[in-house]
Amino acid sequence: MDKSEIRATLLSLSQEERVALLSEIENEPTSHSLNILGQRREHLDNKIGCCPRCSGKKYRKHGKDKGSQRYYCNSCKKTFTEYTGTWLAGIHKKELITDYLKLMEQELSLDKIKDELEINKKTAFDWRHKILSGLENIDQGGFKGITESDDTFFLHSSKGSKLYDRKPRKRGGSAKKKGISNEQVAVIVTADRDTELDLSVVTFGRIKKSDITQAIGQRVSDDTILCSDSHVSYKGFAIDNDMEHHAIRADLKQYVKQKIYHVQHVNSIDSRLKKWLEYQFGGVSTKYLQKYLNWFKTKERLKQSKEFLKDFTNKSLIDITARNTYMEIGQNYQDLINTTLN
Repeated sequence: MDKSEIRATLLSLSQEERVALLSEIENEPTSHSLNILGQRREHLDNKIGCCPRCSGKKYRKHGKDKGSQRYYCNSCKKTFTEYTGTWLAGIHKKELITDYLKLMEQELSLDKIKDELEINKKTAFDWRHKILSGLENIDQGGFKGITESDDTFFLHSSKGSKLYDRKPRKRGGSAKKKGISNEQVAVIVTADRDTELDLSVVTFGRIKKSDITQAIGQRVSDDTILCSDSHVSYKGFAIDNDMEHHAIRADLKQYVKQKIYHVQHVNSIDSRLKKWLEYQFGGVSTKYLQKYLNWFKTKERLKQSKEFLKDFTNKSLIDITARNTYMEIGQNYQDLINTTLN
């Protein structure tokens, strides 16, 4: 049926029937977006969500807003929609989101995604980092039992930005200074032997005890058994948190202690992370590095999932601070630079 036939059919309906049909269409998500956009609404309708403004648990349905469900919070007396606070807030063309997520799951380039969906490349880029912002503040349980932690380094990259203070560096370039310096950004990778995993951008150059505290300080306890290299910062961190600590002296060719204490797990994660970033994206900008760490962490946690796309989306929509996290990317990057300079 072409457009003229559809128009003729609609005109044959009575005014009352047209109004009813349009209302039905407006309130029903499209077939492409049903699975994705419906998950957040289902979460709220089952009363397992909260108000994104005051975290109140008592709210009720309050009509529709351009097809999205509105809610009224009994605590702060304000309204919100099913998308408020999440990475979906403010996104136009929501009907393309499911297709976008499928292409993102395949880890296609932004150029291929924009061509496939017929959207602007900047839009494809922004959507990627909005989604990844929804993965930043979730899955932050406590580390239990033997927990490995290590730092790894990435050369500072301004990929995608105009440079005024130096010439662009060729892909795969190297630092001017030998060893660890402020030309490199430090990432702390921490994992226990169960399911908990953390990857955090912390500073430029050598890490300090305060950087470890910033990354995992809220997630350890006296039940955590810390395994790390012999860096003095880890020793101080363990003492401050009253934890059992096993330092691995790789410089003395010591790689395993008592057959169970080692950092081989996080070293493997480091290796796979770097290969993934280089192979899939040709390296990433330091400004957005944390977002790609969020992506990699979630891939690791869901690698046994039989419904990866559904689980990935569910996780990303849990965080009702995701929109703010996305808006703060530039400021967080500037803070990282300022902290290093100071």
